Amino acid sequence: MTRALSNDLRERVVAAVLAGETCRSVAARFGVSVASVVKWSQRYRATGSVAPGKMGGHRKRILEPHRAFITERLTQNPQLSLHGLKAELAGRGVTVSHNAVWQFIRREGLRFKKNAVRP
Repeated sequence: MTRALSNDLRERVVAAVLAGETCRSVAARFGVSVASVVKWSQRYRATGSVAPGKMGGHRKRILEPHRAFITERLTQNPQLSLHGLKAELAGRGVTVSHNAVWQFIRREGLRFKKNAVRP
């Protein structure tokens, strides 16, 4: 992901728009896109600042608070399927996708079905 452009440039662009220039002419003069000029102007009108918003970050893992419940259910019933575990979580008020449960199980190193042939 690219880095945000400097606040100095943003302030000069917004000042030019506030001075009465069109967004297209300001974009051409400063070498930025018209969409950037519009967004920076809107941000300035809404917040009074041209500083960029937060970029990137990590999503909160929704199943982390339920880790103890999930591991307990899998030790009690190793034959429990992903859909079964998803249904039990829904019974507790946790609505998640099939994929979210699968990724949590893999990340924690847990397994569903035990195979006597393979360790």
